[in-house]
Amino acid sequence: MFEQDLKDILNDGQDLTDVHNTVQSGSPNKIMTSSYPGASTANSNISLALQGVPQNNGGDFIPKTMQAAQTKLETIKHWSFNTFKCTKQLISEKFGKGSKTVDLELETQIETLKDMQRKYANILRLARTLTSHFSQVVQTQRALGEAFAEQSQRNPELQEEFSYNCETQRNLVKNGEVLLGAMNFFTSTINTLCNKTMEDTLLTIKNYEAARLEYDAYRNDIEALQLGPRETTPAHKLEEAQKKFEDHKTKFEKLRGDVSIKLKFLDENRVKVMHKQLLLFHNATSAYFTGNATALDATLKQFNIKLKSANSSAPSWLEH
Repeated sequence: MFEQDLKDILNDGQDLTDVHNTVQSGSPNKIMTSSYPGASTANSNISLALQGVPQNNGGDFIPKTMQAAQTKLETIKHWSFNTFKCTKQLISEKFGKGSKTVDLELETQIETLKDMQRKYANILRLARTLTSHFSQVVQTQRALGEAFAEQSQRNPELQEEFSYNCETQRNLVKNGEVLLGAMNFFTSTINTLCNKTMEDTLLTIKNYEAARLEYDAYRNDIEALQLGPRETTPAHKLEEAQKKFEDHKTKFEKLRGDVSIKLKFLDENRVKVMHKQLLLFHNATSAYFTGNATALDATLKQFNIKLKSANSSAPSWLEH
């Protein structure tokens, strides 16, 4: 029975010559049919499946993966070409052989900002260290006050002395937590200014410097083509180079404008923020170490600083 079915399938199959022609042309002339049960259903399913496969004008199948691969190759090719040009330009600048576009005023402002960020980062580091050490002092004072309170109950003959020392430590802890609140507000604001606001401007500067390198690379390219002999430079190549140069010039000029605007607003914002924070730090520190608890509380109210409640896990940190 199996042999008979196999013979029927072979008899119904496509001739080898037809198969060869189909492979060569890519267009099937005939779909193989079979008399075995379910063959019609299978053929219809195959036809439906083939409807979604992309074909060219000749009917040949074009895999989607091939199209994706071609797109990826073009992207890699463009990236490699651009990277080569920029690397060549960078090396030539390092060795003093390539021309470089320089905006002296803008470059001075950029260097000033980079130096300023380093100095502000140092202030932030020192302020955090001071806050950490002072927090340890406050915790020690709290523990000492509790120890004095315990001993005042156990030593009736020294109860008064232990009691007023305990009260002194508790007042120091209370005022110390207020000063810690001001310190934490100060360090939090400096951190935002240094690591977020300035960093955002420096990121724009980084993009500007990359665009400047690309602009100079394509500028030197177009200049070399224009100075070269006309007969050896095809017109379409010159037009293509000119278009790429104009595109990178537009990008470069836009980023240069963005950097100038950000530097201006950053400097204005920095002055306002630091004026407020330095005044806060001075007033809070002076009030604490002169024992002026009223002035210390007034300083926090002046700058709208709120401390966490005593039941919180970190009572010295700020909510603002």
